[in-house]
Amino acid sequence: MRELYELTTLAFPLLSASEVAKAARGWVSMPDAAGTLLGCWRTEVGPLGRMLIMRRFDDAGALQRERHRALSSANPFNAGGMITALEMDSYSPFPFLPPARAAAHDAVYEFRTYKLKPGGLPPTLAGWEAAIAPARDYTAHLMINMYALDGPPRITHVWGFDSLAQRAALRTAAYSAGIWPPKGGPENILEAISVIALPESK
Repeated sequence: MRELYELTTLAFPLLSASEVAKAARGWVSMPDAAGTLLGCWRTEVGPLGRMLIMRRFDDAGALQRERHRALSSANPFNAGGMITALEMDSYSPFPFLPPARAAAHDAVYEFRTYKLKPGGLPPTLAGWEAAIAPARDYTAHLMINMYALDGPPRITHVWGFDSLAQRAALRTAAYSAGIWPPKGGPENILEAISVIALPESK
């Protein structure tokens, strides 16, 4: 079985971002922690006062142990006194994509979540697999696309760009060329959510 991913969302008062990021980085670096940290981001467009933390796990057992560590702690992510909400979502990567690479600190990231119709994942996977190579100029900026293992059917894809202007130009070019969006993808989307976030380096 391939690696698994966890996307954690911490909600906090608006002026606490740096403090929460420092605490969370300490949590995922503790001796008993599992998983590999891929990035820690604060939201800039979309719901504000959110920290997004992505980790990769070698197997389901490691992910579950780490989930239990957070749920059984009175101070999850070392930020229990600061955070107002905690969400942890488990994902499996699209099987034809390489493992997610660690986030770059000088990039702008977009997190897009699509809630899917029941049964909508297979045609979504097929459409994405066919579209990746033709839209390479755009999809080269894809950090990962993955489907949820819990909750409603949905996918979350994470993109990294030099700027929002670069993102807009690449999307426009791919749309104009008719190589994006993936065929069969939009027809299976019930709801689309986009969040722009910046990496926290400390």
